[in-house]
Amino acid sequence: MNAKEFREFGKAAVDFVADYLENIRENDILPSVEPGYLLPLLPKKMPETPEAWPEILTDINRVIKPGITHWQSPNMHAYFPTCISYPSLVGELIATGYGIVGFSWICSPACTELEMVVMDWLAKFLHLPKHFLHEDDGPGGGVIQGSASESVLVAVLAAREQAVRKERENHPEMSESDIRGKLIAYSSDQSNSCIEKAGLLAAIRMKLLPADEDLIFRGATLQKAIEKDVAAGLIPVICIATLGTTGTCAYDDIESLASICEQYQVWLHVDAAYAGGAFALDECAELRRGLDRVDSLNFNLHKFMQVSFDCAAMWVRDANNVVDSFNVDRIYLKHKHDDQTKIPDFRHWQIPLGRRFRALKVWITFRTLGAEGLRATMRKHIDLAIQFERAVKADKRFEVVAPRALGLVCFRAKGDNEITAQLQHRLMERKKIYMVKAEHCGRLFLRFSICGMDPKPSDIEFAWTEIETQLTAICAEDQVNARKAGDITDLSHHLTGLQLTNETLRR
Repeated sequence: MNAKEFREFGKAAVDFVADYLENIRENDILPSVEPGYLLPLLPKKMPETPEAWPEILTDINRVIKPGITHWQSPNMHAYFPTCISYPSLVGELIATGYGIVGFSWICSPACTELEMVVMDWLAKFLHLPKHFLHEDDGPGGGVIQGSASESVLVAVLAAREQAVRKERENHPEMSESDIRGKLIAYSSDQSNSCIEKAGLLAAIRMKLLPADEDLIFRGATLQKAIEKDVAAGLIPVICIATLGTTGTCAYDDIESLASICEQYQVWLHVDAAYAGGAFALDECAELRRGLDRVDSLNFNLHKFMQVSFDCAAMWVRDANNVVDSFNVDRIYLKHKHDDQTKIPDFRHWQIPLGRRFRALKVWITFRTLGAEGLRATMRKHIDLAIQFERAVKADKRFEVVAPRALGLVCFRAKGDNEITAQLQHRLMERKKIYMVKAEHCGRLFLRFSICGMDPKPSDIEFAWTEIETQLTAICAEDQVNARKAGDITDLSHHLTGLQLTNETLRR
């Protein structure tokens, strides 16, 4: 493909994507295919000769689109949002066109320095403590990771290595393997699965402590666990708190957790993958309490900042703790500006060596939408969730099971769990909207999250009509089944009566 053909294909692809996003509501949210549907539709080998791009674009509609779950549809209400925007898509295109692998400053100075700029912009937008800024005199700063999972794993690994070094200094009589075998980490049983996975990957015990009845993880619970483990000879390493838990978007008590972590010299990381965006809103200022006392935190830009996946922001109070843990230098990675300490080589802040130029799409998105536009997007999600919550509360057949938090409403049909399970099953079968189940204290409920590229009040009305209509159908079917069961019972009683009458006559 030459440049002329690329221009033609590229323009056609842009039109394809724009048409898809403009008309996304016309698609069922979930695909109607079975596992393995794609395999017989495609050749077993790659083509020997080049194929024309119009044929390929046609096949995307024919073969690929039927197997797509439409994440940017406003009828997506499962999980948390992964919002894109047109400016972000343009940023992806240009960054991909540059094709750089920015693991060090010399590999593309703009890649490193633009990341420093946008991470400081974002930190100020979110009102984060000054020590998380690159422009500050301290050793802290921000970096763009691929996901919250990577951010959490980086924090766990860095905390682990710092703990091992400290214990070897304080207890030279202990072997490194003995020390590593005693390390333990903590989080809440409401935390995301990536935290448990980080413990597995880091080969460190991750203890998931029970949140309180209101689903909040507090310092008192952490203190009891640490005291017990220290008495048993274990070495506490890190506590991972959550602002915006996956199940109900609960907010852990960062202040009380920080007090315990400071007392026992335990690294405190905050996973704010979803709720972190709300730090920018004055009406949500309470969420920022205690952030000046944490060692690291992460927030997914692809949830609220309208930046396409993957793009997760991570800040550390002291970057040296991360760099010292991950620094592996080879001669081919060195350059003459290595001694410029205020310009980081971000390969030391992450798991892989290679780095994509993610900062470009962030920069283009921020400039195109502005802080005003980003705040408006978050407030729109909150307003739409309030609209849905009001609909739930107005219908006596439903109940809200947790306080609405940002763009998430957790609700259920009153009565046995089976009713809510049936409702979710019917909705999944119809494929008009998509929600997932969750459970707490034996109660099954549904999570309704505001998602999609451009959700509107009419989308919430559509979703609510779908939900309440299907519950009405379930109730009607239950009544019919109950009547049938009653008729069978009456017939059984009648037959029993006849049998008794016959026996009497015989006597």
